[in-house]
Amino acid sequence: QTMARCEICSRTRMSGNNVSHSKRHTKRRWGTNTHKATIEIDGERKQVKICTRCLRTQYKVGARA
Repeated sequence: QTMARCEICSRTRMSGNNVSHSKRHTKRRWGTNTHKATIEIDGERKQVKICTRCLRTQYKVGARA
């Protein structure tokens, strides 16, 4: 398990390339934007590491109390 993994959607870091103006490609990684949040899961409040996209969806569907 990696440190920056969303406990809701299991999103982890991604890899790709930096591309300079001269089009040289060098490897790089993008980390996930995870935060600790207290959300309600199955009627009980739990503290989870959650990505900001899932956190936004939780607010949007009204699952947060």
